[in-house]
Amino acid sequence: MIGIIVALVALMLGTLMEGGSPAAYANPSAAVIIFGGTFGATIASFGLADFMKFPKLFGIAVKAPKDHRPEMRETLVAFAGRARREGLLALESDLETVTDPFLKSGLQMVIDGLEPEVVEEILEIDTEAMQARHAHGAAIFNAMGGYAPTMGVIGTVMGLVNVLSQLDNPGELGGAIAVAFIATLLGVGSANIVWLPICQSLKNASSHEVAARRMALTGILAIQAGDNPRIVAQKLDSFVAGAGAGAAAAATAQGLAGKTAEGTA
Repeated sequence: MIGIIVALVALMLGTLMEGGSPAAYANPSAAVIIFGGTFGATIASFGLADFMKFPKLFGIAVKAPKDHRPEMRETLVAFAGRARREGLLALESDLETVTDPFLKSGLQMVIDGLEPEVVEEILEIDTEAMQARHAHGAAIFNAMGGYAPTMGVIGTVMGLVNVLSQLDNPGELGGAIAVAFIATLLGVGSANIVWLPICQSLKNASSHEVAARRMALTGILAIQAGDNPRIVAQKLDSFVAGAGAGAAAAATAQGLAGKTAEGTA
């Protein structure tokens, strides 16, 4: 959302620097053609039910996603330590503290005794289904980014048709032509400032969630295999962004490994 605002402010500031007025771009008829046409074409392409998800998808796109991977890493390493000390069934009492549905589901399958191959297959299928849903949502805005400039051209042509009908009044031609080209401006501007950036934002959010799920899957399978907490932490380090993450994970793993050694001694 900050980026969209920055882009709009830059455009308006540039207009003012050139001696223009932002009010000159306020043209209701052009807005109706561009946004009405774009929304209509999108509904025709994806159906009304999918288009009704527009507000939800827009809200997801304009929010900065919070990175839960560091907390997830600590949870997985802690669970690995307890599983080595007390067994996998001991994790069931702590399962209610897990807020991530994907992680909770995977740990529950491990506690229930499912084979590692079955756990991995189920979680992979769930992740692929999530990616398909996310790709569909992003495709809606990608299509809007394609329709909007075309609607702008259509609006401009419609405006020029009206201009040609006023050739007997030369004094009005300049303003009428300017209004006609506002449609192109709105179409290209909405595509490149709103629809396409939102599409990319949704793709980025999807990639972020997929990475978190890959990390969860790696940790779940490591816990099921009985890996040392230090090894689990090292496996998860590659998924965690940020300087010092590896050192933090290693320190945590060393502490838990020490407790594990004391428990088994």
